[in-house]
Amino acid sequence: MALFANHNSVYVALHIPFIHYLFSFFDFTSPVAGIGASAGSASGLIPSYDVLYYTGVRAYFSEEWEKAAELLEKSMTTREALFRTRRQCHEECLPAGHDRLPKLDTENGNVWDLWAVDWVQRRAECVRFCLGRAVTPAGQLPVSADIEYEFSTRNPYNFLQVVYWNLGKVQKAASAAHTFFVANPSHLEMRNNIEKYRRMEGVTEDAFQDREMETEKHWVLYDSALTSEASSDWTHAVEKWRECVNETLRQTDECRAQCEVASQRLPENRGEDGMGGVFEKAAALSLSLLSCQQACVTQVATRPGRISAQEDLLPTQLEHLHSAQFKAGDLGGAVCSLQSLLLFYPSDKDSLSNLELYTETLGGDTEAHGTKPSQEIARYVSRSLQEKKLLYFGMENLNFNFTDPDLWTPEEVVPELLRDTWRAEKEVLNEKMKGGEKEVEMDDSGFYAGGPVAQVGVTISMDDNSLNGTNRVMLDGVLDQKECDTVLRLATTAASAGDGYRERRSPHTPHEKFEGLTVLRAVKLAQDGMVNQSDAKLLHEMGERVRTLLHSYFRSPSGLHFSDTHLVCRSAITGDQEGRLDLSHPVHVDNCLLEPETRQCWREPPAFTHRDLSAVLYLNDDFDGGELFFTDRDAKTVTARVKPTCGRLVGFSSGPVNPHGVTAVTAGRRCALALWFTKEKHHRDMEREEAEALWATDGQSVTKGGEVKEEGREGTASPARSGRSQSSRSRGRGRVTGGKDEL
Repeated sequence: MALFANHNSVYVALHIPFIHYLFSFFDFTSPVAGIGASAGSASGLIPSYDVLYYTGVRAYFSEEWEKAAELLEKSMTTREALFRTRRQCHEECLPAGHDRLPKLDTENGNVWDLWAVDWVQRRAECVRFCLGRAVTPAGQLPVSADIEYEFSTRNPYNFLQVVYWNLGKVQKAASAAHTFFVANPSHLEMRNNIEKYRRMEGVTEDAFQDREMETEKHWVLYDSALTSEASSDWTHAVEKWRECVNETLRQTDECRAQCEVASQRLPENRGEDGMGGVFEKAAALSLSLLSCQQACVTQVATRPGRISAQEDLLPTQLEHLHSAQFKAGDLGGAVCSLQSLLLFYPSDKDSLSNLELYTETLGGDTEAHGTKPSQEIARYVSRSLQEKKLLYFGMENLNFNFTDPDLWTPEEVVPELLRDTWRAEKEVLNEKMKGGEKEVEMDDSGFYAGGPVAQVGVTISMDDNSLNGTNRVMLDGVLDQKECDTVLRLATTAASAGDGYRERRSPHTPHEKFEGLTVLRAVKLAQDGMVNQSDAKLLHEMGERVRTLLHSYFRSPSGLHFSDTHLVCRSAITGDQEGRLDLSHPVHVDNCLLEPETRQCWREPPAFTHRDLSAVLYLNDDFDGGELFFTDRDAKTVTARVKPTCGRLVGFSSGPVNPHGVTAVTAGRRCALALWFTKEKHHRDMEREEAEALWATDGQSVTKGGEVKEEGREGTASPARSGRSQSSRSRGRGRVTGGKDEL
């Protein structure tokens, strides 16, 4: 989406599929005034923040900027108020029913059961009454996963940036842009916006403050403590590390309280299908609650804008704290922090050695010798271990799914039947920790992997994590076997030697025969009666199917236009494979020239600099070799491999985070549909449009998904991608180049 003033352009991307969901979910024909002046609002009760957000989005698209600003801001403050109220109710209702607890230790049998139920009911009554005093009935309902995602990715600030820009409130627009960018650091358009805001008159440095900083305060303290360590300011480092530990515990408790008071769904639809008795359903709900509370570790340990959590966040802070305390001369504090760390890793040799050192240094200080671990940390560990025991019991006996967020979990907590799998997973994590987990390379493409895949039968088989990269995905079930056979038959009948354009031979290897077919050529052959019209249309429709899937999954911030569509077949030449060491397609990057020695990738011709998203849709697997593989920028270190099979789609951003190649096809014939997409309309595939025009001239229609266009005012274009100006530097020094990329 783009918006503009007289001389400056500011760009913002939206999750377009979600917007369609908003309008289909909520009946916007109802009076908007009912939201702002509902009974709940008028009575001072907290209304439903998702409805406020829906209505704010509607006002946004109606260009009612004042109303949009009011409603979007109100949706966020209402959400904060709801969370705050839940936490207050949690605290207020903790004592409810406690007078029944002593009965649980003395009564037996059914009486015991009744006292337990009485305690639960009294707590429930308290929470219900507490929330009812402050929140409307609608406000107490759970929101959809889409709304949760919108707020977790800070997308309201994405809208607000545009709203405030149109209202001429550039200071607020800059603040919203910065807040969104903190959680979306690879967002190219927003980065450009912020650079423009910095140059605008009336925008001060105060605008570039994170409005969500309060909820991420522990990361601010974490970074401040590291800075103090770097300058050897140990007194300040101790202060910041102590604050960081306390804030991390506070944020964790806050998250856990939300799990307890907010609406909880039964896992895996248990209880909704009539299966299971009362105790089974009660166990499922309690396990779901415990799992939510355990997951708070991961939530708190994930920085804004990061995909993965920082492993061992709390133990890491304690390790820094005791070291800083020792260097600052606070030996008693160092012993306490180290004793706390040992609660997580009681047999850690380094920690035990440090404890011995501290003890020797203390000498005759008997008071310091008796220092115990922090009570807060001791309670944290004890509670977590009890929860893990219950959750692992549920895994072993109740078919419950649980992912342990901690590396420090002792083996004895895990049931014997689950230990082999648990050990293997822990070993992988430990190896990453020892070697220093590779930092995920930033991708400035503006794509965000992880969106929905709406097509029935299509499954996400591999994502960024399993493909060890950024903005990569493998989908299965995009084509069925009948469709694969149809296109393979079309390739056999119509594919021409060479690339399918000007009959150029493949420039990559003399050991394979290369054949290609474009949509335009298929249409012309169909008009001449050489191939079936339906087969040519299927080739066209497959591309539309791929675009729809990838636009949704990568949450494309703007319209995706076809840049190239190419049916490619590579056949091993019989008797010419012995001792072969080359690749079917050398390692390369689709939109820049890769220089492995310097790990640079130059955005300049002859690279296809306009390509933004790449894809390959496989048609068969009855051949040897021909695997797609991804590498590091050194073009040698393989990070992931994909084996072709009918209906398998691999999509990835076209930039330097995704160098890739194809292994040699040593037997048989490998066929696939290669596609590239661009955000820049003037780089769209004109041959594809010519094919569509030919169909239209013949009075025939084709299945064509509507392009998701950039929202905003007409005449606005995406910023041109700049190439590297020093085009003469390092030219020809081992760059991995090639002709047309056929994947």
